[in-house]
Amino acid sequence: MKNIVFLMIFFGFAFSAKNLTAIPRPEHPRPQFMRDNWINLNGPWNFTFDFDQSGLEKGWHKNPVDFNQTIIVPFCPESKLSGVELTDKLIPGIWYHREVTIPDDWTNKRIFLHFGAVDYDCRAWINGELAGRHYGGGVSFEFEITPYLKKGANSIIVCAFDDVKSGMQPLGKQTPYLYDPNVWSTHYMRTTGIWQTVWLEARSNNYIQSVKIKPDVDNSRFILEPVFDKTEKGVIFQTTLLNEDNVVISAVSSELIHGIPVIVDVQNAKLWSPDNPYLYNFKFELIENNEVIDQVKSYAGLRKIHIEGNRLFLNNKPLYLRFVLDQGFYPDGLWTAPDDKELKADIERSMAVGFNGARLHQKIFEERFHYWADKLGYLTMGEFYDFGMQWENAQCIFNHEREWREIVLRDYNHPSIIAWTPFNETIAGAKKDMEIHRRAIVNIVDLTHALDQTRPVHSVSGFVQVCTDIYSDHNYHQDAELLKKNYAKLTPDSNWNQDYTAGAGLAVDYEGQPFWVAEYSGTFWDVEETIPEDPEKWGYGKGIRTEIDNKLKANRWVKTPIKPTVETIEDAIEQQTQVILSHPYISGFCFCQLTDVEGEVNGVYTYDRKLKFDGNRMKEIFMAPAAIMKSN
Repeated sequence: MKNIVFLMIFFGFAFSAKNLTAIPRPEHPRPQFMRDNWINLNGPWNFTFDFDQSGLEKGWHKNPVDFNQTIIVPFCPESKLSGVELTDKLIPGIWYHREVTIPDDWTNKRIFLHFGAVDYDCRAWINGELAGRHYGGGVSFEFEITPYLKKGANSIIVCAFDDVKSGMQPLGKQTPYLYDPNVWSTHYMRTTGIWQTVWLEARSNNYIQSVKIKPDVDNSRFILEPVFDKTEKGVIFQTTLLNEDNVVISAVSSELIHGIPVIVDVQNAKLWSPDNPYLYNFKFELIENNEVIDQVKSYAGLRKIHIEGNRLFLNNKPLYLRFVLDQGFYPDGLWTAPDDKELKADIERSMAVGFNGARLHQKIFEERFHYWADKLGYLTMGEFYDFGMQWENAQCIFNHEREWREIVLRDYNHPSIIAWTPFNETIAGAKKDMEIHRRAIVNIVDLTHALDQTRPVHSVSGFVQVCTDIYSDHNYHQDAELLKKNYAKLTPDSNWNQDYTAGAGLAVDYEGQPFWVAEYSGTFWDVEETIPEDPEKWGYGKGIRTEIDNKLKANRWVKTPIKPTVETIEDAIEQQTQVILSHPYISGFCFCQLTDVEGEVNGVYTYDRKLKFDGNRMKEIFMAPAAIMKSN
């Protein structure tokens, strides 16, 4: 720790290692690829809104004189934790400014500016010079800023443009409308601009760009694919494998050659699983003339996920998915967790009521969430936030492919991620142009397989799946008998399809893959207000679908007029879940959802993370035996 640089300069306020609590989200944002020399840039920045996107013409990237407000990074301006909380206007543009002094011991180092995520079109200037531009609101990126730095204070200016009405960029569950919970339905408050940690990192002249760590359970080894900034003779790439207590197990040295895998054998291997999430530590080094010029700390889990017929297997043992839908929203931070403890706590809350994993729904979760999932043995499916995109437009498809590639590569090494889900409920695109829709999905599935041969692709969660390794259905029937009737004819040879949701001619026949119910239940229960006529809160239930707002044509599910009790809601959830668990050909479920989100009150927990039901009963419901696990 002695080499870690935490010196922070915020407009005259000095923050040191003794005062880390003053820095929001002070932890290292990338625990699976850590260098010692880094500076956290979270905290107060000057900023200004750019409602007409005229800042470039006005030269704000060179002269930030109008940046007269303060925002707390990494929280978005719509959130309470940012200190701004602007929710009654769309924010098409926002500019940030702060100064930083580079430490003297970083002299002769290459300096990189990192962003955990910025929504959506981000540019950064250092001392008035453009350092780089990145498109994509969910994934991490970096710019090298070495050529633009000077001694003393350096100006960093960041601009983010976010056009939520364009249809060309993904939104996930962010609403493109102004604040009105009555018409949002399944959309929630937006996240504009910076929403994850911003940080600086120092590297040597030649450095390790990335290391893909492929677990090979059947041969008790890891296969590494390192990428270097330069391939130089006389420089050695050394890999040290350590156990969870950081005791050295073995070391392997190789030359710097792109594309040549490095094999790391593991004697007496311990596998990663939910029951025993064992993680091996790695130390990657570049060595020149017996001197370490670059060092990265990492970790990985030795685990295998594969498919045989209609069954999923983890480490060659049958796997049943007891998942919950997690949308990753926080009352005060929106897409950003208020602190690292909350990332861990959400996983612990989920596991406490019987879930073994989650669909990370319509949001790219930050790397520290995956870190905690790895540590705690929590299975996940990585999902793109594709809502809001017009799939008939080629630019839209290109934007999806570009960012999805970055996501898969960034999160490849996390053992907790067992499948990729690049789309969700793509019925709108299919209805507009089925052929374009089909090609877009096939291309993304092929790209995902090319980037990652170790995981199955769950191409589209629910509805028009076109081609997929894992077949899924979304079913919100509240009546367990109707739910049971829907799956009565489902067998691996049945050619079952989803005409009832996707519409005749669009549904794709089931072909015997692992089948799971990727969304169900979602039963309304508001612990604070159970008046069924309350128009501001909703959930699925015995009711009617009604048009609430003619202008926006937003449909909502209305609660049952019969006032339920917490016991009747628990009974309904148990009956629905038992239908799925008792089916001999269903490989798992995903309950909707972990927490309430704003006006959608169908979580196991409230939006502020209070348990709504009997926790022990919930655990019994979700952990009850599954019929498919009893079959050979």
